[in-house]
Order: sequence, then C-alpha cells, then structure tokens
Amino acid sequence: MPTAPSQPAAKTGAPLSALDRYFHITARGSTVAREVRGGLVTFFAMCYIVVLNPLIIGTVPDSTGSYLGGGAEPNIPAVAAGTALVAGVLTIFMGAWAKFPLALAAGLGLNAYVAYSIVPLPGMTWGGAMGLILLEGVIILVLVLTGFRRAVFAAVPPFMKTAIGVGLGLFIAFIGLFNARFVTSAQGTPVQLGNEGSLSGWPTAVFVFGLLLMLLLWVRKVPGAILIAIIAGTLLATLLERVLGLGAWRAASEGDPGNPGGWSMNVPALEGSPIQLPDFATLFTVDPLGGVAAAGVIGASVIVFSLLLADFFDTMGTMVGVGSEAGLVDESGEIPHSQRILVADSVAAIAGGVGGVSSNTSYVESTAGVAEGARTGLAAIVTGVAFLLTTFLAPLVEMVPYEAATPALVMVGFLMMTQVNAIDFSDMEKAIPAFLTIILMPFAYSITVGMGAGFITYVLIRVVRGKAREVHWLMYVVAVLFVLYFLRGGIEGLLL
Repeated sequence: MPTAPSQPAAKTGAPLSALDRYFHITARGSTVAREVRGGLVTFFAMCYIVVLNPLIIGTVPDSTGSYLGGGAEPNIPAVAAGTALVAGVLTIFMGAWAKFPLALAAGLGLNAYVAYSIVPLPGMTWGGAMGLILLEGVIILVLVLTGFRRAVFAAVPPFMKTAIGVGLGLFIAFIGLFNARFVTSAQGTPVQLGNEGSLSGWPTAVFVFGLLLMLLLWVRKVPGAILIAIIAGTLLATLLERVLGLGAWRAASEGDPGNPGGWSMNVPALEGSPIQLPDFATLFTVDPLGGVAAAGVIGASVIVFSLLLADFFDTMGTMVGVGSEAGLVDESGEIPHSQRILVADSVAAIAGGVGGVSSNTSYVESTAGVAEGARTGLAAIVTGVAFLLTTFLAPLVEMVPYEAATPALVMVGFLMMTQVNAIDFSDMEKAIPAFLTIILMPFAYSITVGMGAGFITYVLIRVVRGKAREVHWLMYVVAVLFVLYFLRGGIEGLLL
C-alpha cells in the first residue's frame, strides 16, 4: 500500500523471478503490480509534454522561415510523434540500464529557450539549433564519464539534498495548481485563486474532485489511489465535455470575452479514430555544425553553457527528489546506480538533438509514480512503453485534461514536503541556504535557480564564518558557475 517517503523494508527470501532479481523489486519493498501502477501514473502525470512540446517548438519558424520537421507551415503531428518516440526510448533505457524509476522527455524551459532565444538568431536553422543541443549533450556525457558530474553530486551536503527534495515538492505542487488553473495569474497580485479570485467552472470542479478523491483514497491506504483518481477525473471530464461542450480555455482579449470556463490544455473529447500513424519527420534533421556557424564560436559557447548548466543541475535535483521520495538515498546521501542514471540522462540530451525535439531530461513528475509505489526501473519501462504507444494513440492521450492529471502533482508535493523536518533550522549555516533553495524553486519557477541560490549562500556563509576549508572545492566551482548562470543575460548581450 502507498506510504509516506521512507526506506523500503528489505524482505528476506529468494526473489520470485528473474525479473525480480534484475530490478531488485522485492529488495526495494515493491511488487510488479506497484511498478506497473507507478509507471502508468508517471506517464499520465507527464504525458502533457506530447501536446505542449509541439506547441512550443513546433509553432516557431527559424530565421529562414522554416518550421521544425520541414516546410513553411507548422508540422505539429510530426513534433508530437518525435517527442513521444524519444521520450519512450530513453525512458526505457533509463529503466533497463539504470534500474531507477525516472522518466525522461523534452525539457520544459530548455525547449522554450531553444524556440525563443536560439532559433531566431540570424542564420540559425532548426537543424543548427538541434546541433547545439547535440553538442551540449556530448559535453555533459563527457563530464559524467570522467566522474565530474557524480563528484559534484557527492560534494553537496546532505541537508542541501533534502532541501532540494522539499523545494521540488513545492515546485511541482505549484505546477499542478497553476496548470489546472486552480491558481492563475492576476493583475493586482502575481497569482490569485481561480478566476478573478474565486473558484468557478466545471474544469475546476473536476480538479477539486480528483484531488479530494486522491487524498481520501490515500488516507484509506487504497492501492492505486493516484491512478484511480486520474482515471475517475478523466471520465468525469469526458462526460461533462460531452454534455456541456465546454471547449478549450481561452483568455479574454479586445472584442473577445474568451472562454474562462474551458479546459486548460487538453479537451477531454475523442474525435475520429483513437489510432493514427505517426510522422517522424523531425528525426535526423540535426545539423551538428550549423549552430556554431550561425552563432559563432563565442556565441555558441554561451548558448551551450546555458543549456548545459540548466540540464546539469535540474537532473541532479530531480534525481535527489525521486530518490528521496522512493527511500533510495542512503545515510551518506548516495543513490544506487547514480552514475548510470547520469549517463542515461546525458544520452537523452543527445537523443533530443538527434530526434529534433529539443534536449530530453529527467522529469520531476516521476515522483508521482514513486508515490504510487514505484521503486525500480520496471516502472520507468512501463512509462516508456506508454510513450511509444502514444505515437499511435495520441488522440487518447489528448483526452486527459490537466484538471484530471495535476492533482497527482499536488499530492506528491505534500509527500515531498514531509522531508523538511530532517533540516536543522536552528543552524543558520543550514537554514538560510535550505530556505532559499526551497522557496526559489516555486517562486522563480526553476529548479536550477533554487539550487543556485542555495549553493552560493552556503559557500558565502561558510567563508564569512571562517569555515572556508570545510567546504569541498567543487562547491566553490559550482557556486562560481551559478553566478555566471545568473548573469548569463548580460553576458549574452555583450557577446552575441
């Protein structure tokens, strides 16, 4: 049954099967059924990327006027199919090789940076932009193989790893609330409750229904609580859409009242066949040297550094969050197969460039599957297979609205928040860096920003208090890199 984050109880006796022996299912206190449920929950929590990634990178022309996948018009189906294919293959690789319940897909934030900051540069093509992503992936893979990336992970103090997990919990809870429009942007305040400060509309009712059902099933220790709630929310949303025809949410504009009572992303309705043949036009369109030629050596270096730093530390934070939630972090802060996890993530960045769908990275939504009971790579394989099926079943995936899927993120946010009592807030050397790490992830909407603020203040406070020699030298290197990352806008303005 689902439990709060804790070390899984080791079980004695011989494993039941070769599958059990390979993935250590029994040893990690799990079962095949839990792994399957967890893998499906992770898929439902992050399948939105199959719809969202094409809307970000598939609708922006490069400097020559061409769209991703070729042609003078957006090719959304091809970008969606490529997104699902790369995510599926790399997630299966993560599960089978690293044996860790972590899913990968096109990175949000990274894809927006590519679409809105890189592709519009003079002479830049989509193939050239993907070439820069390929270069970033190769560099980060080298850093992993040389042991540098794992060494940085080992140099991070245990309390900071805990703070990263807590911050991730708040971050994904906020993502869930915002994507379901339970909280929204406002004019007088940064965010507000619902529409105009109050809850209204049937989609919001579906979100509340799904969240309450999930919580009640969870406290009753019902197996599959998260998955049951997602399916129930989707069925309710489908019924409401069929009866009421709510349509997609649309912001009001001059002369247009909008549709504030519509669904946030996917409209839960099926039109036509649930099966369609995929178009993989984005694959192998990468131009390895085109990006360097367009941006110049210095400009390309700045771009690659920005991509690399965000990917480097986002993955570290996500790995810690998933490992903590699964109870797979030992007393020294180590995670099993961490080197393989980092290699798989690095290969995913390369695959994202080759696949033409932007850099792929580890997804914090994997914690939703872990909360459902996933503890091994078998869950990741289930998620990956679901992504591969999505290349043919995209219409079915598009039926799951945010309002039905995002309660899982809020639930997981709560579970990850429970780790906060492991941080000694009476010790200012720990409390201040941990506090900044925790609050800036949701407030700045960035895992990397939260980690950067925490690392920099940790080093500064230690130096000021005369404990500079107690700080691992890699923490100084990381702090300097984060300073450069925070100042990258000004640096890019000078060099590009």
